[in-house]
Amino acid sequence: MGRTATLATCTLNQWAMDFEGNMSRILESIQKAKEDGAKYRLGPELEICGYGCGDHFMESDTFLHSWQVLANLLSSPESQDILCDVGMPIMHKNIAYNCRITFLNKKILLIRPKITLCNDGNYRETRWFTGWSKRKMVEDFYLPRMIQDITGQKTVPIGDAVISTLDTCIGSEVCEELWTSHSQHIDMSLDGVEIITNGSGSHHELRKSYIRVDLIKSATMKCGGVYMFSNHIGCDGERTYYDGGSAIAVNGQMVSQGPQFSVQEVIVNTATIDLEDVRGYRNSLRSHSLRGSQSTSYPRIHCDFALTNSDFFKPTTDILEWQYCTAEEEISNGPACWLWDYLRRSGQGGFFLPLSGGIDSSSTACIVASMCHKICDAVKHGDTKVLSDIRRIIGDRAYVPVDPRELANKVFTTCYMGSENSSQETRDRAAGLAKQIGSFHLTICIDVAVAAFLSIFTATLKLVPRFKAMGGSPRENLALQNVQARVRMVLAYLFAQLVLWARGRSGGLLVLGSANVDESLRGYMTKYDCSSADINPIGGISKTDLRSFIRYCINKFGFTMLEKIYEAPPTAELEPLSNGQLAQTDEEDMGMTYEELSIYGRLRKQNQCGPYSMFSKLVHTWANRCSPEQIAQKVKHFFRCYAINRHKMTTLTPSYHAESYSPDDNRFDHRQFLYNAAWPWQFGCIDEQTRKLMIVFEERKEQKADRVPSESPDVNSLNSKVNNNKVTKQGWGSGMSNIGVEVPIGGQGSSLVSTEVKAKDQKALLHSEDSENSYCELENVNNHHGNNADTIPRKDMRILCDKEIVEECRSMTEVIRRDRDIGVVERGDPGCGGLGNGIQSLKRECQDETPFDGKRLRLIQGVA
Repeated sequence: MGRTATLATCTLNQWAMDFEGNMSRILESIQKAKEDGAKYRLGPELEICGYGCGDHFMESDTFLHSWQVLANLLSSPESQDILCDVGMPIMHKNIAYNCRITFLNKKILLIRPKITLCNDGNYRETRWFTGWSKRKMVEDFYLPRMIQDITGQKTVPIGDAVISTLDTCIGSEVCEELWTSHSQHIDMSLDGVEIITNGSGSHHELRKSYIRVDLIKSATMKCGGVYMFSNHIGCDGERTYYDGGSAIAVNGQMVSQGPQFSVQEVIVNTATIDLEDVRGYRNSLRSHSLRGSQSTSYPRIHCDFALTNSDFFKPTTDILEWQYCTAEEEISNGPACWLWDYLRRSGQGGFFLPLSGGIDSSSTACIVASMCHKICDAVKHGDTKVLSDIRRIIGDRAYVPVDPRELANKVFTTCYMGSENSSQETRDRAAGLAKQIGSFHLTICIDVAVAAFLSIFTATLKLVPRFKAMGGSPRENLALQNVQARVRMVLAYLFAQLVLWARGRSGGLLVLGSANVDESLRGYMTKYDCSSADINPIGGISKTDLRSFIRYCINKFGFTMLEKIYEAPPTAELEPLSNGQLAQTDEEDMGMTYEELSIYGRLRKQNQCGPYSMFSKLVHTWANRCSPEQIAQKVKHFFRCYAINRHKMTTLTPSYHAESYSPDDNRFDHRQFLYNAAWPWQFGCIDEQTRKLMIVFEERKEQKADRVPSESPDVNSLNSKVNNNKVTKQGWGSGMSNIGVEVPIGGQGSSLVSTEVKAKDQKALLHSEDSENSYCELENVNNHHGNNADTIPRKDMRILCDKEIVEECRSMTEVIRRDRDIGVVERGDPGCGGLGNGIQSLKRECQDETPFDGKRLRLIQGVA
């Protein structure tokens, strides 16, 4: 008897409800598996109808057409003399199941329903299917008459069973069952099942592939055996992209790896394994043997067929090291393949992109360029399907793509939509990148269209709105920015419909969006502007990852213009320029950095944090960066913006799903879109906790200050211990915004001021419009822990004092600056309102904990 068996795992680019195309690809994969000498062929989950059918699974037609395809597979000559495992929906006793069907030579051996359904993230399987609950049990399934005529069988077993061939035993898992805490492969391994298969529908997320690999390796490392994993690849009609990665593992070691990204429709990977390796490995695991002797048995379906080879000298497949893609490579490949599938299946003639010369639109352009490179490479390697598709798209039956730049000129149109607020730098960057990519590039001016819209408003209401820089109100300023953005969307669709007509070709173009996941989460986008498009390849990717991707494209494709784009500050260029320079940047407008946005997004979605939980976590995470009060301001600012702008997610352009904190409310992020943006209860909890934490925070600052020598300090010795030229920003780490951040002098916790400030009153005019929960404490100078502090609360949070005190403080500051050479930093705070006459200004100029007639004034400030 032979010991080696050749197994095939197939990666298919199926399309939901495309029964004819799906059947063709299944048959092609079976034929390729046989050509490679395989005796067993495994396909992905629900491959007959496609995984993404959604509510079509509620239609009887879907089940009927699936049976019709199966009838053709059973009858086909290609499916003979090979054990085939395919996926399709089955209705049993009026209950829909997601099933695997194993057949051989026109006979169905077993229908194995999925036991554990996936019902999180993008998956909603319990909406359409029911999990099989009768463990290690089978029932009779009555076949449709069209199948009875082919197989000669009236009933076949359905349920939780395994298949025994002449030389081994095979058991099935289905997708989620590999991820669940009690996976079926454990019980099957204990019952002597040597080959475990998994037909899956697993979509791509950045940095996710290692999870699948670790689970597959772990399954066979703990239990021994062979594990076969088959996955879809491509866009089957949804926002998700299935990223292949089909694999075969033996005893915890990988022996076969399928590609993660490809424009190829049918990929078959085979491995030749030695079944004796499985038996020897398991027998060496004494704990496994003990548990196996106590396990209950699965029903076994006997099959008069052998998987082992008749060629005794056929070598086994070598162990390999799994090759992972970097995040930048994933961004370059995944969305590019997704765009290709969408383009060729939509019947359109290419893409149209408003190219602004910024990071986001440039990233989208680079992804289209990556798609063009992939098409040229596939044609070069003889992929006839890709060649026929690109010829159909372009309308030239003789065309052969060789140069990606030439191909880009045929399928990709870019357009710089400038205005009077646009800079020459962004115009040049957009044109330069378009030239390097090879796109058909246009430059237009939208001022005439914007003026036409505004003239209608002025004629109707007899008012002329003005920008803030010209004396207008915030409402006017925002409306003037939004009308520019929306005009660009209208013009984008106009050009997308007519550009090919102007170039003498038929068809239209798909409009590409370029809003990243962070801006969508924050709502930093105009509703129905250029973020409104047909599809968006970067809508699930963070700004941080896009910046890394830009660096990758410089090296990968040689797009040197990206160097300037990378260095330029992100800006919408919707406000008037100041002396020809930018007057507006994205992070300043948002009131937070992109790095902070990514952190908020992951905490909100991945860690399931509301406002209070997010604040509590960040207090620990940012302990060395910010005070609790500053963190509270940041968290509340984010959730206000999120609540106000959540409605924009209802019209979000369908985007490539790449991040697990995507705010896409179509399927992935189900939340309301009408919020009480004040979050009164949640923010109240944050305020209460902030007050408690700030007391502890201030006490710790005082304890640190106690360690600094204060008795008759020598100026020179003092200066030797303090870097006089360095002004630190308390709590302002890398990637942190300055919302709510004070800039202390002399370092956090330093107490360098010993000059007494004499005052008529021990009160100060401390006023801040946005500080609603402030109060002061007057404490004895010698009491560093505040145990005897006299708290003076104010209902309106304002404490009155003589202006003379402020003047004396300022005079004192000049003395400090002269004698101690310590600079005073003035900074406007966009998140806290005007603080020039308020407590923050006084603290900056008079130093924290300045004595007032033998007492010290200490502020514990709340947050707007």
